[in-house]
Amino acid sequence: MAEIATIARPYAEALFKASNTGGAPDSGSTAAWLDELAVIAASAQLQQFADNPTTTVEQLFGVITGVARSALPDAAKNFLRAVIENGRLTALPEIAAQFRALENARGGTSDAVVYSAFPMDSAALADVASMLEKHFGRKLNIRVEQEPALIGGIRVEVGDEVLDTSVKARLEQMRVALIA
Repeated sequence: MAEIATIARPYAEALFKASNTGGAPDSGSTAAWLDELAVIAASAQLQQFADNPTTTVEQLFGVITGVARSALPDAAKNFLRAVIENGRLTALPEIAAQFRALENARGGTSDAVVYSAFPMDSAALADVASMLEKHFGRKLNIRVEQEPALIGGIRVEVGDEVLDTSVKARLEQMRVALIA
């Protein structure tokens, strides 16, 4: 895993620098198309197609740009072509993650995933977001995912920090306490 991170770092840093220069599009739009390309590149079918020795760079480039939901800007096409030509398609999801981390570091924010047993309405999410920003001491970019196995409550992941207030976690704590 460290090898992929090492491979991805120079690509993410170069893209970050290029997206923040005066003549280039802003990093927000870069993050959008980079995230889309990362999702496409993570596809098992695409990886199988890319691993086929008869697949050319042009064929692979055509498939990826054809699958993209929106028209890719020239910067995205150039970046994608460089990644494919250098045989780094498998590193694209990690490149996107490292790009997002660089963006967050510049803005003083962090990505957070809130796992909830039930759907959350916007008012509840705003309350949770406010509480989490106070707890973690920074602005958070929150994404919510539903996970019924939690039974109730939420589990929050911010980088390598985890805050688990779910019923499932409490039941596990009680089980461990009873066994000990």
